[in-house]
Amino acid sequence: MTLSEFFVAYLRRAGVKEIFGLPGDLVLRLFSRLGERREWKMFTFSHEPAVGFAADGYARATGSLGVACVTYGAGGHNMVNAVAGSYAEHVPVLVVSGGPGEQEYKYGTLIHHQARAIDSQLRIYREVTAAAETIDDPRTAAEKVDHVVRTLWREQRPGYLEIHRDMVDQPIHVPRAIQDAGSPLELERSDAGKVREAARDTAERLNRAKKPAVFVGIETFRFKAQREVVQLCERIGAPVLTPMLSKGAVPMDHPLYMGMIGTHSPPPIRKRAEEADLVLDLGCLATDLGGFPQPSSRDRLIRAQGKRVDVSFHTYTDVTLRDFVRALLDEKLRDHGEKVVYHDNLPTAPRWLRELEKKPARRGASRAVARSSTVKVAEVLQVLNHFLARRRGYVVVAESGDMLFAGADVRVGGKAAAYFAQGFYASMGFGVPGAMGIEIGTGDRTIVLCGDGAFQMTGPEIAHANRNGTRPIVLLMNNGGWGIFRPVVEKPAILEIPPWPYAEMARLWGGDGERVASGPDLLAALERAEKSKRFCLVEVMIGKNDLSPLSRKYIRTSSRR
Repeated sequence: MTLSEFFVAYLRRAGVKEIFGLPGDLVLRLFSRLGERREWKMFTFSHEPAVGFAADGYARATGSLGVACVTYGAGGHNMVNAVAGSYAEHVPVLVVSGGPGEQEYKYGTLIHHQARAIDSQLRIYREVTAAAETIDDPRTAAEKVDHVVRTLWREQRPGYLEIHRDMVDQPIHVPRAIQDAGSPLELERSDAGKVREAARDTAERLNRAKKPAVFVGIETFRFKAQREVVQLCERIGAPVLTPMLSKGAVPMDHPLYMGMIGTHSPPPIRKRAEEADLVLDLGCLATDLGGFPQPSSRDRLIRAQGKRVDVSFHTYTDVTLRDFVRALLDEKLRDHGEKVVYHDNLPTAPRWLRELEKKPARRGASRAVARSSTVKVAEVLQVLNHFLARRRGYVVVAESGDMLFAGADVRVGGKAAAYFAQGFYASMGFGVPGAMGIEIGTGDRTIVLCGDGAFQMTGPEIAHANRNGTRPIVLLMNNGGWGIFRPVVEKPAILEIPPWPYAEMARLWGGDGERVASGPDLLAALERAEKSKRFCLVEVMIGKNDLSPLSRKYIRTSSRR
């Protein structure tokens, strides 16, 4: 078969149903071959960063492979930042780029879009992927494709294929082993004996513990263990906490979920974590944005991370998180039966909202409150939580900046995987395209928390929403600039941005747009957006120096450092 025929068949075997991309001359032939297939849909955007963010969001939410197809040089280099975020946060995205032909490589011809050297892009992507290969030889093409996809899936990090433009329709050799193999999406397996021993050791300590706590980390997402982890937490019956990077790994309305653990968590959460005589850490990565208190001594910690389990002073290698959790479920575990109370950083809700929650039938009267020119971020979050508490099927996506910290206090009910953010890499621009990728993959409607600064980066990509069948609701916090930095910058003028007419732009792009400046008006806007069959943008006017409660805590601590 030709390379393109093999590549299509291989992606189908890997379960690929959607591809994100942007055409360009050096990838046009491959792009056309992929676009001819009826087995999947192709979604294009206006700029390559959005392609990368959309594929990332798709892979995060579906637990499957995200595929992004772009051209060489100007396209591939444009997407490096999005792929770096996928690498940092363990998201399996396959980047497929066009490339120069054999003669151009052979004779060193300068190619338009070329940077320093003809293989510069390949070398750049080797820094931000688990595996990167150039497809330039029909004898090895199939093996290289197979190697990259299997490696990226095993490590749950991006992979890169640069396919020469003159290779697309060439016949290639496909080894019998690849022809006969099943899906390449196989996670690494554990040493069976070590898994059993690690589970027995862990169960013994858990059953002895009087006040254990469970920290659920990002690896439960990446290595497809959410369902088993929730079952395990229910068997243990102890408080469940998630760092910022893995918020949403367990259902936020689960009776055992206490909230988000971190340096800036509410005092009851920090106190309960410090009181734990045993912490079961399932796949947490310690980061400066999501740091959390560790037990004072190693004998109070069990950590499963990076294909290794440390049970106090015992170490078990070649043990994956999912296999470890499954083995624990086969052990006899004591139910500690602790009653857990959820905590966040939000102040007491305003009176009008408290009245509305008590007497929903008096909705009109409850909203008869004094209007102002701005609304506080804390009240925005309280209104959003009120809206979500009565609904299912929504996914919240938090943009970076103040909204990343604001998202920590959002509570989405009903299921795991209902909240996404770049909780570590924290690249602005992820929110809107990432939300569209999530909605394409899951069918769930998204609500995006986004600042005006981040929206000016990739927010205009929302103009693609109607044609790609998505209906995100964007809550755009308009404070006229890069608000999160205002408390620590001496010259505020450098943080200002152009005053775009956001709500009007949304209407011009084919969606619904409106501006609000009070909590009751925001709730009414959310209810209208819920009924809309188009994407919606709600421009929320907030104070120039207002920030989310968690941002204030973080900035105070950071400024002291």
